[in-house]
Amino acid sequence: MPFKRKFGLSVFVILFLASMLLTACGGDKTGGSSDEKVLNVFNWSEYLPTSVIKQFEDETGIKVNYDTYSSNEEMLAKLQAGNTGYDIAVASTYFIEIMRNQDMLAKLNKENIPNIKNIGDSFLGTQADPNDEYSVPYMWGKAVIAYNEDLVDKEIKGYADLFDPEFKDNLVVLDDVRVIIGNMLALLGYSQNSTDEKELEEAKEKLLEFKPNIKAFDSDSPKTLLVSGEVKAGIVWGAEATLAARENPAIKTVFPEEGMNLWQDNFVIPKDAPHKENAEKFIDFILRPEVSKEISMEYPYGNPNEEALKLLPDDIRESLEVPEEDLAKGEYNIDVGEATQLYDRIWSEIKN
Repeated sequence: MPFKRKFGLSVFVILFLASMLLTACGGDKTGGSSDEKVLNVFNWSEYLPTSVIKQFEDETGIKVNYDTYSSNEEMLAKLQAGNTGYDIAVASTYFIEIMRNQDMLAKLNKENIPNIKNIGDSFLGTQADPNDEYSVPYMWGKAVIAYNEDLVDKEIKGYADLFDPEFKDNLVVLDDVRVIIGNMLALLGYSQNSTDEKELEEAKEKLLEFKPNIKAFDSDSPKTLLVSGEVKAGIVWGAEATLAARENPAIKTVFPEEGMNLWQDNFVIPKDAPHKENAEKFIDFILRPEVSKEISMEYPYGNPNEEALKLLPDDIRESLEVPEEDLAKGEYNIDVGEATQLYDRIWSEIKN
């Protein structure tokens, strides 16, 4: 998202501005001084209300430039290129480990983030960041099955039910390599983090069998196809299923009996961030209970902010809860190391 500044008076300044603007249009947000009133955010789409961004801008005078991505892989590739100018990004936990190992992240100054005290202990001290030096939890959640009960004739309990010919060209699934391959691994009784080549090949064959039922891969707004009735069911983010049900009460949520994918997203600051203090100020603002509550009201993902949860209406808070037995069967993604190449190869073969 390019910056736009107004200058005048000299041809030199005009030419300089034109040069900077051309650079910005190519995605380069570097060059700003550390005390500049700018914040460049890189985040998932459908994940942060514009009202929250505006409130932050109004309070601080800091201009927020907001870019989005559709997958952790896309986010990582962009940041690996370097000199992006991004001050803050949101990464799933297992990607923090990858980014730390590649020395891509700046250490946080927690004195600038006092509201971190509102985060529940169970979301801190992850394997990827044991001392919480590089990341702050933002949201957590799960990938669930959602279906339209007006269009589906059978009971849905898990992934196996979605293989039914009834769903031919009638499913929307997340465009997420680790989630969908992980679902197939769970269906086969394997870990969703398997690094075994034989198990992954079995998952690929299962996914090839499943593919004729897939109408669309969509991580940005899978609820759209569900609400419109263009698909009968799907594997979607939990919040997308909740939002779809608000618009179409026929949409129901199922926690897959084979075990669902669980995730936690976290704020991180790239090592070359030009406005690090602004990023820390933004994180602290997001962690205010009333602000975090507003985010959950619009995007009902799991919220690690314990003080914000107390402010939510009962129906919203209950929609975020997951039965203990379903959580126990779920699995968080971890860094699978060199096996990432196997996942990527399988995904490429499935998508092409």
